[in-house]
Amino acid sequence: MRWVDISPHRLAGWLDGFYQRHDGATEEGLLLRAANGDTALLFPPPGSPTVTTVDQLLASLKLEKRLGLLLARRGACAVGVSVGGKLEASKVERFYQQGRTAAGGWSQQRFARRRANQTEAGVREAAEIAARVLLPAAGDMDAFVCGGDRGIIEQILADPRLAPLLAKRYERVYEVPEPRHAVLLQAVADAAKVRIRLEP
Repeated sequence: MRWVDISPHRLAGWLDGFYQRHDGATEEGLLLRAANGDTALLFPPPGSPTVTTVDQLLASLKLEKRLGLLLARRGACAVGVSVGGKLEASKVERFYQQGRTAAGGWSQQRFARRRANQTEAGVREAAEIAARVLLPAAGDMDAFVCGGDRGIIEQILADPRLAPLLAKRYERVYEVPEPRHAVLLQAVADAAKVRIRLEP
């Protein structure tokens, strides 16, 4: 099994290629099944309406979607609202995070506590930023997308103010490097892609 992510404008071409390589392939909802047993299961991008056929999926990709995004790793976060694939509001922040120390004993424990305190402070600041940027758009969001360190994300989303976002949360956590503005822009593009599970 393997996964591929296909941009909306490339999906029709990808489907044509699949049918050309697999003569006699059939559609069962969003599942493409070839005579040799190969399959491709299509997953609509976050914020899509409910679709049950490939034609409906292709039509839904033309709709303008409003997404909230939270990218977070230890020491940085990027938050944004995108409409139709373009950022409408955003904020990127880095937090001081002390590097690891090779010292042992009491000194090592002190550094570990300090790092933990710095992480907690970063989480609080990230939650504040998320509340400021995302909550005004929460009612109109089609989906809320997260990326980065799952543990840090869960700590941020534990803030009670962010509860309105949870009902819109997309289940996938995207893999992203340390959040920067360019990384946020790439996440907006990635969130528009159709994910396909290929077997074998």
